[in-house]
Amino acid sequence: MRIECVADTKCTLGEGPVWDERTGQLYWVDIKAPAIWRLDPKSGATQSWPMPHRVGAIAQRERGGFVAAMKPGFAFVDTAAKVEVIARPEANLPSNRFNDGACDAQGRFWAGTMDDDEKAPTGHLYRLDPGGNVTRFNAGFVITNAIRWNAAGDRMYFVDSAARTIWVYDFDLEHGEPGHRRVFAQLTDADGWPDGLCVDAEDNVWGAHWGTGRITRYAPDGRKLQTIAIPAPN
Repeated sequence: MRIECVADTKCTLGEGPVWDERTGQLYWVDIKAPAIWRLDPKSGATQSWPMPHRVGAIAQRERGGFVAAMKPGFAFVDTAAKVEVIARPEANLPSNRFNDGACDAQGRFWAGTMDDDEKAPTGHLYRLDPGGNVTRFNAGFVITNAIRWNAAGDRMYFVDSAARTIWVYDFDLEHGEPGHRRVFAQLTDADGWPDGLCVDAEDNVWGAHWGTGRITRYAPDGRKLQTIAIPAPN
């Protein structure tokens, strides 16, 4: 298998790829040199929009622009890259910031928070409803990451990077409620740390490893099916 770099953008902390199926373009964020990036795979052209705050994740809005998980809270980013913070659920935790996030099949945006120094267990899991209401769920994480669902929408995967754990929740898609939680995959020191993940059309889970330059494909029951080396440690 040949792996090649398609956008040599030198991001400080590039994360959260979002594919725009309407335009055939790829978006992602640079968290620590805050910006939203875009790649046109046909031409190879890239473009970036600087952000005023650290931005952990974005998702597309039906009316254009993005909903974003940022240092101050949840925000809308319009097509001119203007930022409007709409909710500040952790105004009392100035050392926290939002990290990874994604939309479920009902259009609710989920994102986790974390201690920006990656030491204190102050991270929480949040749900932003289309109407603007914010609900907090589990707490006590150091580094929250990678929220994704299976095709049926009855399983939610969530990464606890500092604990080297990928969790899976029973998920109530209709009401947007995570239920019973269990370990899906537990990584060892030699595996590095679990980071981003996605779920493919066969409900296999692809997890990226921070620190060991690889991606692992897991079956829905957690069995390791494949490991792919990536020419980048993180």
